[in-house]
Parts: sequence; C-alpha cells; structure tokens
Amino acid sequence: MIGLEQKDAPLMIKVAEPKKKLLVASEQGKGFIVTEEEVMAQTKGGKQILNPGKGKARVCVPVEGDHVAVIGTGRKLLVFPLDQIPDMKRGQGVTLQKYKGGTLSDAKTFTLAEGLSWQMGSKVRLEEDMTPWLGNRAGTGKLPPVGFPRSNVFGEV
Repeated sequence: MIGLEQKDAPLMIKVAEPKKKLLVASEQGKGFIVTEEEVMAQTKGGKQILNPGKGKARVCVPVEGDHVAVIGTGRKLLVFPLDQIPDMKRGQGVTLQKYKGGTLSDAKTFTLAEGLSWQMGSKVRLEEDMTPWLGNRAGTGKLPPVGFPRSNVFGEV
C-alpha cells in the first residue's frame, strides 16, 4: 500500500530487486543511477530520491546495457556511454542532455552492439548503427532516425 497525493502519479511500479539499478531523471534533463535497494522505503509515503528542482520527475527505467539514449521535446536524440552517469543515493544528478527551451521526453538504456529499439504501434523498430547520435553526456544531440515516433518516447520494448 502506498500513499499518493492526488496530484502525484507513479513513473514506475515494480517488485524491487536490490542488486539491480535504475536510471532516474527530471524533465530538466538531469539524472543519475541508483540501486533499487536505495529506493525501497519502509513507510507508505515512500522516499524521495530525485530532487527535480523546478520541474518534475520524468524517467525511471531499469539499467540494462552499456549506453543510454535520451530525447527531448525539441526532438534531439543523444546516445552516450552509461559510465558517464554517476551512481548516487539521492539528489539532482548531472545533466544528461542540454535543451534550448525544451525538456526531457524519455530515456532508455541499451547495449550499443545490439542497437536501439523502440515501439511503433504494434511493431518494434531497430536502429543498429547509432554512430550519428553518439556523443558525450550533456550534449544536444541530433534529429532522431526516420520513423522515430513524433511523441518522442521509446515506448515499451
């Protein structure tokens, strides 16, 4: 049982696996990696680990693979190594992607050798060569591949 205020909505609900890690980020494009053990709370009110500043929490995804892809409302995709994001217990995190007048839409971790996949209706699209979007954390990125959803989200894959 959890106690949520009416204005709050969960980003993710899952059974905790203490050794697994999560990537959490705010709509300002700042985030960090946290173990699921650090996220667990003993009270129904929960535990705040991300300090989103002026915005709100946007992303909470399992860490799987060696790279992370982030996309903002300005439709710019950036891919960078996962080891550029620090492990933290709580806080605001580091800048994942810079935005000019936009915010973070979505983030996804993946294995670069396998390529990046995303949901397109009932189909799954796979982009194997991510070289054009590779960069360093806090970059701006480039327009996503042709066929990437206009909603700027990777969807469930």
